[in-house]
Amino acid sequence: MTSTSPRRRHSPAVYRRRRMVVLSAMLLVVLGVVWLLVAQPWSGSASEGTPAEASDSQGGADSLPVPSTEATRGATPADETIGSAASPSPSPSGSPAAQACTEGDVTVEAVTSADSYSGDQKPAFSISLTNNGSTDCTLNVGTSGQSFTVTSGSDVWWRSTDCQSQPSEMIVLLTAGQTVSSASPLTWDRTRSAVGTCDDDTRPRAPGGGASYHLAVEIGGIASTETAQFLLY
Repeated sequence: MTSTSPRRRHSPAVYRRRRMVVLSAMLLVVLGVVWLLVAQPWSGSASEGTPAEASDSQGGADSLPVPSTEATRGATPADETIGSAASPSPSPSGSPAAQACTEGDVTVEAVTSADSYSGDQKPAFSISLTNNGSTDCTLNVGTSGQSFTVTSGSDVWWRSTDCQSQPSEMIVLLTAGQTVSSASPLTWDRTRSAVGTCDDDTRPRAPGGGASYHLAVEIGGIASTETAQFLLY
């Protein structure tokens, strides 16, 4: 018979080194899991991979520019912002070109800040429009395509375009079903406008005492279907 020599036992130092190696490996695994949970490196990769134009193409326009104080004699921006605060953005160049909006697609509405105004109040006017079509369309909502007109009976009292200078254009994408309104309405100084009286401080003041007036608006070549009535006192 062949005798078997007894297995040699390792010294305690060897076992301690092996336990240290195992514990170090486990600690590295735990630290790696914690880092993945906290740092979440995949989050940054997903957001960076999303084109910046995607958010613009989904949101569409939420507010409209209005003629500036300098551009329109007798009208100044109101103190309060009416409608959405976000400004409209042109449709992204990478998206398919949408057709221009037509009267059958868009409803334009004239909006006044109140139904009646006392002697020290100035009427504030806005434009609201809705894309009633089933597809997106584009519209020029810049000041070059905006018009506010105040009448009393057949008498035209004020046009925002009479003294407008440096009109601008802004083509925006209106998504199907979207409603857009003026971010900053115009206030009328209650005087009669005319092209030759832009620098005249003695323009006739509109009569009060409960007199009835109507506001009509137009934007991008599309006029409001109805006027908004208001009273001056």
